[in-house]
Amino acid sequence: MPVAAVATAAAAGAAQVHGVAPRHVSPAPRHVSPAPRREQSPLNPTSQALRSGSGSAGGSAGTDTARAQIANLDRVLGKPPQVPRPASHAAAGKKEQQQDGEQEPLNVRHGLLNALNLSFFVPMPGMRARTAVDGHMSPRSLMHMQQLLSADSPRASPKCTIAPRWRRLHGEGGWAGLLDPLDSDLRRELLRYGDFVQAAYQAFHSLPTASARHRGLMLPDRSYRPTRSLFATSALSMPPWAKRPNTPEWLTQQSNWIGYVAVCDSEREVARMGRRDIAIVLRGTATCLEWAENLRASLVPINGESGEDGGAQQPKVARGFLSLYKTAGEKVKSLSEDVIDEVRRLMDKYKGEELSITVVGHSLGGALALLVADEIATTVPDAPPVAVVSFGGPKVGNAAFVEKLQKSKKVNVLRIVNAGDMVTKVPGVMPRLPLTKEQYQHVGAELSIDSKNSPCLRPDAGPACRHDLEAYLHLIDGFMGTGRPFRPDARRSVIRLLQMQSSNVKKEYVSRARELGVDPSAPVDAVRSMAYGNCAVASPS
Repeated sequence: MPVAAVATAAAAGAAQVHGVAPRHVSPAPRHVSPAPRREQSPLNPTSQALRSGSGSAGGSAGTDTARAQIANLDRVLGKPPQVPRPASHAAAGKKEQQQDGEQEPLNVRHGLLNALNLSFFVPMPGMRARTAVDGHMSPRSLMHMQQLLSADSPRASPKCTIAPRWRRLHGEGGWAGLLDPLDSDLRRELLRYGDFVQAAYQAFHSLPTASARHRGLMLPDRSYRPTRSLFATSALSMPPWAKRPNTPEWLTQQSNWIGYVAVCDSEREVARMGRRDIAIVLRGTATCLEWAENLRASLVPINGESGEDGGAQQPKVARGFLSLYKTAGEKVKSLSEDVIDEVRRLMDKYKGEELSITVVGHSLGGALALLVADEIATTVPDAPPVAVVSFGGPKVGNAAFVEKLQKSKKVNVLRIVNAGDMVTKVPGVMPRLPLTKEQYQHVGAELSIDSKNSPCLRPDAGPACRHDLEAYLHLIDGFMGTGRPFRPDARRSVIRLLQMQSSNVKKEYVSRARELGVDPSAPVDAVRSMAYGNCAVASPS
């Protein structure tokens, strides 16, 4: 007789003995009832597998297989974090959390990203995952888009020690074998110098009329310390009839802040790079008189003398570029004097150390960088190796000027050129005359990139986008080599690119950015201002 039946009969007999009506006792179940399971999400692909497998003999095996497949997908694709709750619910949750004394909220542990409203699409520890659903994008593409739309990642790209090969990365050998495919260490160096130029643009536009002692400069790399402000003065002046009552003064003034000199001040970074680097950073065209100087494209001798006797054999450069480089202002020295004085001062201060000089500029700054490098090689006999990094720079001089730089054996030039950027083809693109030494010629090695390879930019991006510095840095970050796809693990944020070139960004990114809380019409420098601290440019000491 089963144990359950005996127990039932015993209970009934006991009830009769005590004069109590027997109660019905249900037989004990043969199997323990399963614990209540959690509600399955309708988006969870395992829910269907669980339902179909529960009534079959092979249900447990099917469930294990489905779970293993989902676990593999999670490892490959990663899980995007949960969409945030509305503001009212978030406020209530925060209040309850403070009352209960639980763990501090995410906006305390991840202050910057939460302040930028990015916590729901940048993976953070302690956040629940959600499944990416998009009508016309795969989960992998959506995940990559969300990463690109994040702010500058707080997890900086790992920096390898480049001390054994710093000379190659600095241009020794003309960067042979490093450009196509692009060396990862060289990419990181180019992006850092490009951000230095972005800092120069931001410093100028934030306060164009400020003097050297009051100018704010935000450097993304704290291992460098700015040591001197640089000014460029135009030999032209704005005629009275061309001035308008509401025109800002800085647009028409002759002398303007154009860049700075910085030196690597971190001993740890010096050891990693194998030398102490001096960076000379120059921004592009920003004022009316600088534009006017750009149009003065006639070739003149670089030494300032009339070149009647030298002819085509004499090194010559564009008149406008030389004017901005050599002209002194009423209250400031010429760019030429300031740069050479500061280079000599820093060389004397760090005498006996391994040094290098990197001159970097965008557009007009790339042209002036060549003049700076040429003068350093000419007037500073014991100068360390000089590298020029030019983002979208124009042609500067004739073939004799190119030969002069090459024969110095101290200057290496790397030009980054975006296909379709017209600035890199001027001056001297028309009329098309037979090749002579009086024509403009480019100098140095060339790294060719193309906006069409970007997953974010439209294939028909306009001229302004093709010349934009942030577009250059975005393309460098994703460039792996000619004919290769955009780098899938590119880490650079496209928020700044979206804010500056929203009309040239694909609609998928614009709409997704709005859904993720990124406003394309927000001030361009808002993210940078929050990401980097303020570092004032010091006067020479």
